[in-house]
Amino acid sequence: MGHPAGVDEAPATVTTADPRAGVETQRRIREGTGLLAAAAMRRLDTDLDWYRSLPAEDRSWVGLVVQAGITAFITWFNAPALPPHGVGDIFAAAPPELTRSISLQHTLQLVRVIVDVVEAHSDQLAAPGEEREVREAVLRYSREVAFSAAEVYARAAEVRGAWDARLEALVVDALVRGDVDDSLRSRVAALGWSGHGSMLVMTGTSAGPLDEVRSADLRRVLRRAVDDALVGIQGNRLVVFLGGRGDLLAAAQALTSRFGPGPVVIGPVVQDLADCSRSARAALAGLVAAAAWEQAPRPVQADELLPERVLVGDATARRVLIQQAYAPLATSQGSLLETLSAYLGTGRSLEAAARTLYVHPNTVRYRLRRVADVTGWDPLDARESYVLQTALAVGRLDGTGTPEPAR
Repeated sequence: MGHPAGVDEAPATVTTADPRAGVETQRRIREGTGLLAAAAMRRLDTDLDWYRSLPAEDRSWVGLVVQAGITAFITWFNAPALPPHGVGDIFAAAPPELTRSISLQHTLQLVRVIVDVVEAHSDQLAAPGEEREVREAVLRYSREVAFSAAEVYARAAEVRGAWDARLEALVVDALVRGDVDDSLRSRVAALGWSGHGSMLVMTGTSAGPLDEVRSADLRRVLRRAVDDALVGIQGNRLVVFLGGRGDLLAAAQALTSRFGPGPVVIGPVVQDLADCSRSARAALAGLVAAAAWEQAPRPVQADELLPERVLVGDATARRVLIQQAYAPLATSQGSLLETLSAYLGTGRSLEAAARTLYVHPNTVRYRLRRVADVTGWDPLDARESYVLQTALAVGRLDGTGTPEPAR
């Protein structure tokens, strides 16, 4: 854009700190390093509650950071041609973990303390008539430090996010395998898992490629829905661990929309991390088997897919059916197993089963109600009679009425 007539163009940006102060002011500021550092530490202790609540080691690191900031300002003030030191240089003496103890907001408060301290002592440090130059210099310096602070914390957050994602992937794989020991529990705790209440695993496909932004968004949604959450991304498959004291099944159902097309399977609720692998294996086996049940709800619980899981070779589903259906019927009184077999074998006809057993149809009906009481599956329901028929088949193949408990 042009300039109005008679108005001179603004001069080019000056890269050096303008005629700042004379040799006397520079000498005074160099000699005032200790004074400024001591004053800044007093201000930290009196003004900042979060600083007083830090552990002693972290307080000492913050003190070093403040002193480094003052030293960096003085170095820059006495060498106007040099660019201002950034927060990266100021934090160099402190461990990287300090960015976890103090936030970006806290860092900006530290910068403000340094600015206030130097301004408060400008009359004492500057030669007569040069107080304004000192104040302007510290304001310019604080602006540069504040901008670089945002960069430092952005980089730290990026590195921490990448590390947390890798750690989370390793933890999820170990939980699925059932490799739970004290070291794994500490890693889970490092990811923010509180371990209060029960837990379950749900799995399905992702809605699309999960880049860092979408993955972070998914984690935020999960952690708003439940107390604890872990996410495993395995290609286009999601394995989600949910934990907390609330109704996890209801929470899982509400999260179904976060998955992509196809079935979403919810594993059984368990009470401990060591048992999470049971929920995870059931959910993953159910995801493979769900295609065999075209009318399956979405989401579907893994225990509703026991027959289909048997078909894909899931030994746990086989044991559950034998333990919860075949074994109780085989050891019950009243010919329940024989009646159920006759009913299923005659095309689910009460009259045909009654003729086979030489009893009245009402007797068959009564015994089938007893089967429902004993097993929890109703033979008169089409889907549940299929579950019972599968249980009878695997029980007969195993050749025992009292198999080992499901694990």
